[in-house]
Amino acid sequence: MDEALKENIWGALENVIDPELGIDIVNLGLIYDVELNDEGLCKVTMTLTAMGCPLAGHIEQDIKHALADIPEVKETEVNIVWDPPWGKDKMSRYAKIALGIPD
Repeated sequence: MDEALKENIWGALENVIDPELGIDIVNLGLIYDVELNDEGLCKVTMTLTAMGCPLAGHIEQDIKHALADIPEVKETEVNIVWDPPWGKDKMSRYAKIALGIPD
């Protein structure tokens, strides 16, 4: 995938807000990888802030909805992983400031 398309996909993912924290999933550091194959299947590898998060299905649907507007993306698959585990160190400076977490 070319750099412009990759930026477009990551930009779309910044519109997906974690409902509990009110910050987008990219700045929270929840997205680990994004791949797009030649058939238009976009695989998003991500984690959640906690196992058993009751909003996992909601976030997954928001991801699929956000990427549906990108013509090259025909289908989206969300793969939730627990390794490496998420921690506050994965958050962007913006997310830390917004949540009042020292850098």
